[in-house]
Amino acid sequence: MSVDDDKQTFWDHLDELRGVLLRIIGAALLFGVGAFCLKELLFDIVLAPTSSDFVTYRLFNRIAQFAGSAVEPFSINLINVSLAQQFMIHLKTSFVVGLLCASPYIIYALLQFIAPALYSSERRYVFGLVGFGYLMFVIGLLLCYFLIFPLTFRFLGTYQVSSEVENLISLDSYISTLMTMSLMLGVVFELPVLCWLLAKFGVLKAEFMRGYRKHAIVVILVVAAIITPTSDAFTLALVSLPIWLLYELSIKVVSSTKSFHE
Repeated sequence: MSVDDDKQTFWDHLDELRGVLLRIIGAALLFGVGAFCLKELLFDIVLAPTSSDFVTYRLFNRIAQFAGSAVEPFSINLINVSLAQQFMIHLKTSFVVGLLCASPYIIYALLQFIAPALYSSERRYVFGLVGFGYLMFVIGLLLCYFLIFPLTFRFLGTYQVSSEVENLISLDSYISTLMTMSLMLGVVFELPVLCWLLAKFGVLKAEFMRGYRKHAIVVILVVAAIITPTSDAFTLALVSLPIWLLYELSIKVVSSTKSFHE
């Protein structure tokens, strides 16, 4: 803790926090406005999984061709069912993308604000923990966008109980499902970080996690079923596998972590 920091009053800290929050809001708005202005590029990316030209589908098609079969091309047209819905979805999507793009600066600004109140050893733990947690969250988002959501959307979007029943998927349903699944998978990927924290405080032991591995698998299947609205075994296994790998990684992390009491 610095000498200058000791001399600051409560109102000085509050004024500094206000400045940090204003800069964070400004950065989020700046990126949000940029995303709003780049509408074509924004929705080319967001709506890419609706076409069979998406990179994930092309990859699976090549795998199928190598195995001697082929995947039928598809294209799902989304519909709008409300007068102002497209504009509101444009605003909401731009805000979320802007917040995501500004997130590195937001984290940096917050860390810079709390850094003077931490000792050097504490800074190392906090900075490392936040950096690793952010990396895992981004990996979860990318996995959802490039793998989990496209396969889920393709299954649900092309599934029909009868050829007489046509699927009409609203834009709002598509965007809401994409955002919800991305957020949930990003949070799930924080499992190693959470386990590290619990191990650091002496609450969680690797022996406990190994002993309850079978119970954990059941919980993982339940969580995977919540994340994915489909009921097919393939998608369920596709989501469960990375979560199970995260659990095994968490065991390694916990086993190599010494608690503060040791």
